[in-house]
Formats: sequence, structure tokens, C-alpha cells
Amino acid sequence: MTILTRRRFLAISAACAAVPAAAGNVAQWRGIALGAPASLRLEGSTDAQAAPIFAAVEAELNRLEDIFSLYRTHSQISQLNRIGHLVTPAPELLEVLSLCSTLHDASGGVFDPTIQPLWLALASGAAGPQVERARQTIGWDKVHVSAGEIRLPHPGRSAITLNGIAQGAITDRIAALMRSFDLRDVLVDMGEVAALGQRSNGEPWRVGLAKPDGAVAKRITLQDRAVATSAPEGTMLQGDQGHVLNPKGLGAPYQAVSISASQAALADGLSTALCVTPRAKTNALISRFPGARIEMSI
Repeated sequence: MTILTRRRFLAISAACAAVPAAAGNVAQWRGIALGAPASLRLEGSTDAQAAPIFAAVEAELNRLEDIFSLYRTHSQISQLNRIGHLVTPAPELLEVLSLCSTLHDASGGVFDPTIQPLWLALASGAAGPQVERARQTIGWDKVHVSAGEIRLPHPGRSAITLNGIAQGAITDRIAALMRSFDLRDVLVDMGEVAALGQRSNGEPWRVGLAKPDGAVAKRITLQDRAVATSAPEGTMLQGDQGHVLNPKGLGAPYQAVSISASQAALADGLSTALCVTPRAKTNALISRFPGARIEMSI
């Protein structure tokens, strides 16, 4: 798990490239979600009709950034990392942390949000004692999470990142917002992709799955389903160390993994975890989540 930038760009580029122009009205929005490009495509809507919807999307993204963004110093996750505890966390944060616990247990600890200090140490070029000191802070099972408070085990040293799952969670939130407007045919891309309904021509949405070099390796159809892609070598920290880290220090057996599921947050978390899960354990992990499916693994 780690801060993901280029892997999201690749996934977004592949998704957008896979959707050709459609006949009739199509309204499109482009913006930023968690520091990376995001987009929304509404079939059967004009720009004028979509304007209040897009305004609501931007307001909701701003609200969610105040919870999940590592780029905003006042966000809930930034406050937690800075002082080591957070009182009355947002329900959205608690929901994501609950899924983190499920993924952590199912993956045997491979999915671990407390990897952030190690990521930062490696990204800064640190070595030796600094890296080992950061590694000693890892341990999701030591984080206290309740409706009233979240506490990290080592204030000032511990930190978490949700950038291996938050993009999917935000994608799910925006998809839910679209349903609240009674919209049923929408392609949502907030770092991960959720396809609601179908295209105006009656066909399912088509999404491209990208390799680390950005080339589309496979195209799939989606209908009322989400897909997420992780590529460890999309960004390199130092030497041959990719940006998706295994807390146990093992390498990444996959160049890229794409997972589809009913929810984008689950697809996102699983794609992150599977990138650094030994190949022999891949099927056992995915089988823990009925309905989730490996769409690509290279």
C-alpha cells in the first residue's frame, strides 16, 4: 500500500480511452480527486442539465477530501497522523477502516494501512536504521478504532495511508450520489471506475485495463460493477522498489493486477493487496470475497 499517483493516471487514461463517442447527449466532467485526475460521464444529459449534478459532485469531493486526503493538512487522516489520535471520526472513515480490517485479516497482514512511515522513508532515500525504525511502526492490529476515537500505537511515529483503498471508496460515494439524482447510466472515475447501468445505445460500458507502461492490455465490459488496477512499478521509490509495499519485506510478484467487484472500495483494496501477495496464495485471497474477480494479472 502507498500513495498512488501514476497507477491512477494509467487506470484513468485506459478507462477514458476505452469509451468512444456516443450518439445523442453526453455530459462530461473532469476534475481532481485525491490529487489525481478524475472524470464523470453522463449518458443522455446535456451540459445544462448536468450542471447542478456536477456542482454536487464537486461539493461532495471537497467534503471527502477533508476526510481522506493526505494533501490537506486539516483532513481527518492528516490530523490523525500528526497527533496520533482522532476524536469522533467521520462515518465514511470508519466504514473504510472496517474494510481495511477485513482485508488485513484476509490477506494475512499484507494489506496494512500503517505502511505509510516505511513508504515515506523509502521515498526520501533513507536506508539502514531509518528504514528499520519505520518498519517497526507497522502493525494495523495495534491501531484502536471505535466510533468515538481512532488511536495510533506510536504517536509521532505511526501514520496510515488509505490511498490503496480511498480512491475506490470515493468512487463508491460519487456513484451513490448519482443514484440519488435517479441517474442510472453513468461512468464514474474517481481514481477507480464504477459503471452504472449502460450506455445510451444499450451496450454495457467498456473499460481498458492498463499495463505499467500505460498500454491497454485488456478491455472488459462493466455494468453495475466496479474495477480497480494496481501496478507496483507505476512509480518507483528507490532502486527497483515499486510503490506498493509488502509489510513483510517481500517483493511484488505481479506487474499489474485488475480486480472487479460490486464495490469500488473492495476492488481497490484487493488489487492493492494482490499485487504483493505470493502467487500461490492469490486464489485463496480472492475466494474470501464472493463476487470479486481477477480481470487481469501480469
